Amino acid sequence: MIVAVYWWRVHPGKEEQFRAAWRRGTELITARYGSFGSRLHRAEDGRFVATAEWPDKASWQAAADVKMVYDEPETRQAFVDAVAEGGVDHVMEVTDDLLLRAGREALD
Repeated sequence: MIVAVYWWRVHPGKEEQFRAAWRRGTELITARYGSFGSRLHRAEDGRFVATAEWPDKASWQAAADVKMVYDEPETRQAFVDAVAEGGVDHVMEVTDDLLLRAGREALD
């Protein structure tokens, strides 16, 4: 399994638009490209940072090569409109995973 780390600076006032588009986009990417989902964070410097889990680097690379396009142009447009800048920070192999998932409710 690998984890990809992404970051974005969002235009002021577009944070909720970004988060909604990120959530929907993540659902679509998971369904279309086989990721294991993602988690969005807010860094102290104001950037949004996401970690996404993938079964292997080949799966992630295949999706990255086509820019993870999905069949909802309005979601993509809302995401792009909200983002000032961003990119991939790291792609890392998971060596040990002690993250607790069972019994945990989603944070909104």
